[in-house]
This record gives sequence, structure tokens and C-alpha cells, in this order.
Amino acid sequence: MSEPAHVHAGTGSAKGTGSATDTGSAKGTGSATSTGSATLAGSGTPTGTWAVVLNWNGGEQNLACVRSLLAQGLAPERIVFVDNASSDGSAERVVAEFGHLVVLRNAANLGYGDGTNRGIEHALAHGAERVLLVNNDVIFPSGTLAGLERALAAGAGIVGPRVLFLHPPDVVWCAGGLLTFRTNLSTLIGHREPDGPRFQVTRAVDYVPGCAMLVARAVFARIGLLEGDYFAYHEDLEFCWKARQAGFPVRVIGALAVHHDAHSSTGGGYNPLRKYMMAVNTVRFLRRHGTPARWLSFWLHDVLSLPFVFLYRAQRGEGRAVLAKARGTWDGLRGRQVTAQRLHELSNGG
Repeated sequence: MSEPAHVHAGTGSAKGTGSATDTGSAKGTGSATSTGSATLAGSGTPTGTWAVVLNWNGGEQNLACVRSLLAQGLAPERIVFVDNASSDGSAERVVAEFGHLVVLRNAANLGYGDGTNRGIEHALAHGAERVLLVNNDVIFPSGTLAGLERALAAGAGIVGPRVLFLHPPDVVWCAGGLLTFRTNLSTLIGHREPDGPRFQVTRAVDYVPGCAMLVARAVFARIGLLEGDYFAYHEDLEFCWKARQAGFPVRVIGALAVHHDAHSSTGGGYNPLRKYMMAVNTVRFLRRHGTPARWLSFWLHDVLSLPFVFLYRAQRGEGRAVLAKARGTWDGLRGRQVTAQRLHELSNGG
């Protein structure tokens, strides 16, 4: 997911280790994968849309999310709830309330990419024609999924709704995203602007956020799964980039909306851990897809500005976050891997 920034409408188009166990209606064992090829073996019978919900210490918000998915008409056995080694009892509460969901438990926090990949693999192996990727802090109003399915059938490879904040619910979190190769690599269309007709249109975008993304099976067959080494942030951008390069249209369907409790998993605000992960993954994306012009834009807008950003942010008590961003940039340049253990060290000043 990309760092919020302000763009008006119409401006343009924790990897860990450990095995996993499956409970609920899914049985078996396995580990997460970050490879570029999806497992498409399994049922040859198409089974429509499956949803994958990733949780890490999500508390009660999981329940509201799952209820909203069930209200879309999804059968419980087609909702894959993936738990990234939560310690708050949230997975147990989901099992207690929704006994027929597919629940996959990871023995370690695998991050967004590898954690979500476990659910995608399960859905594809059981014949899913479409996979809905969902953050556990997202609420789907009635009819949203059906609208996304129609949009996908109209010729897109990936679609997403406009995303509104949960609080306040009439403010845009994003209406799709654009690659800028400037500060934080990308920007969110309409971020923090009042919702209105200019955001309620269908448009081609560079990416839709992974908090609410419907993907056709053919996309996974062509480009593989999410890149697990991003751990968190920019994996959705990378995935949509590869899909567009393979010829699949990526569209935001602005007539449809969901509500998102943005940044609930990282604490929100100008947060050191979030700024660190964003910086590491910005460099990781550039190492894969950068050109001399893109690298120059990154250095001019995102690196050379850091001293000035620090002076400004330090006055607001946010200097640590700027230093974390600088550290993340350096770690990205030297190819350091982000893991749950690494983030734990950083949160304790390491």
C-alpha cells in the first residue's frame, strides 16, 4: 500500500520463517511462498469469487470485515482468513463466531505479501475464478462485490473501488494510485479530499490498493503471486505494475466504495516503522524497475530533501520518523531484507 499524498481527480492515470497450519474447513499444512508463479493445480471446476482476509492482531475489526463480506453473498467456505501469528486472540474470536470460514494460521508473521499468498494459493487450488484481496479493517457496503465482478467481466484484469476513510466516512482515502517516482514513489488520487462526483467515475490507474482489490485468475496465471519480500507497502504497486506490463488493464471503479480504517496495523500518522518500510520498498521497487531518469527523480525528491523534511518534522515531534526513513533508504540500497524480527528491533530502538 502506498503512502498517502494529495492528488486531485483527473490528473492522470514482514517476511518471516515458520510453517503454517490450517484449521476450520481447510485442512493441511504448508508454508508461504514469495515466488513469481501461482499454484493453479487443484479443482478444475470454476468456483466463482473467493476472498482472502489477512490478520495480524486485528482485534474486533475482523468481525465487522467478515460480516460485510458475508453480506455480499459470499459463502463462508470461500472466505479465507489468514492469521499472521496474532497474539491478541483475534483469530480465535473469528473461529468462534464464523465456524465455517477457511482459517489458515501462520506460525510466524509473514508480512502482507507472503501471508496473503497463502490464502491466494488456497483459493486458486480450489478453482477460484476471481480472488478478492481484503484488509481486515475494510468494510464492504452491500452490492460492492457484485459491482466489482461486473467491472472485471468487462475486460479488466484488476479492479478496485474508491476507498473512503472509516472515520470520517465522507472523506476519500484514495480513488486509485499513480506512480510518480517522486516522494514515496507513488501517490493516492484524492487523498483526504471530500468525497464527490469527480471521484465516482471509472478510470485506468497505475494501481489499486491491496486493501480492496479484485483479481482475475488469469492474472495470477500470467504473473504469479504477490512479491513476499516487500513485507508491507508497495507490494500492491509491484503487482499492478507487472499486471499492466503483461497487458491486463487496472481500473478503479469509482461508483463503488468501501470504508478503510487506514494504517490501523502500523499505528497511523507519521510513524517510524511505516516510514522505514516505505523507504526500503521504494528502493526495492527502483532496483527492479528503475531507469536513470527514475533514479534521478527519486534522489531529487525523496533523498536530497530529507534534511529539510527533518527540520520541519522535528518541530512536530516526528524527527524519529524521518531518521527511520533515511535508515530505510540506506537498508534498501544495500539490499537488506525486511522481516518481522527486523521491525521488532527497530521498534525497540535497534
